[in-house]
Amino acid sequence: MTTPAPLIRADGRKANELREVRITTGCNPYAEGSCLIQFGRTEVICTASIQTKVPQWLKGKGQGWLTAEYGMLPRATGERKDREATRGKQDGRTVEIQRLIGRSMRSICRLAEMDGLTVWLDCDVLIADGGTRTAAITGSYIATALALRECGAKKLLKGTVLREPVAAISCGLTEGGVILDMDYAEDSQTLADANFVMSSSGDWIEVQVSAEQRPVKNSEMDVMKDYAAHGIRQLIELQQQALSLTA
Repeated sequence: MTTPAPLIRADGRKANELREVRITTGCNPYAEGSCLIQFGRTEVICTASIQTKVPQWLKGKGQGWLTAEYGMLPRATGERKDREATRGKQDGRTVEIQRLIGRSMRSICRLAEMDGLTVWLDCDVLIADGGTRTAAITGSYIATALALRECGAKKLLKGTVLREPVAAISCGLTEGGVILDMDYAEDSQTLADANFVMSSSGDWIEVQVSAEQRPVKNSEMDVMKDYAAHGIRQLIELQQQALSLTA
């Protein structure tokens, strides 16, 4: 792995170091699967609900479905934002993020093994301090695994649905080099930022890179990928620890 750049972060972390990650499973007593996931001050509740039906366009096709919704509480950020229900529509960022969550989770699912079932993922941001979409994906895997475990116990599945774990993390490019898992203050000052979704086998599911002030060099992109893979491997270990405690 690439040696971390010699820069100083406000919270004292190394360039390739995650914030403190905390995972609490079973935070919702009604959902088939749930967890509260915290990256530093960012907090997201992820719940997985099972419905014994599929969308109309999937009926008779011999497969199940998984979809996601994402939202932020009005005071999840420094200033209050109106609820999207009050405004009467979702904004573009919300739609983009919930589609990303759904794509990321479906990529590691054998949907044919859950024929006739739909997993509804709800990711609700309680506190936003950077990395809410990546926290939502990481937490969604745990919530989905717990919900499918319950479905398996009830003999509702044809076979094993989840191929492997999936997690996500952000990276940013600063004047001092690449940093992993940005908080809001860091994210707002980066030259470029990226979100990485990776499976436990090391295969990339989605990479989103946005240059703010200048293009990202190939060498910088290589460091971002290196840091992201390092961070995601740690997150997958934490996912497995959380799931083993609820076995």
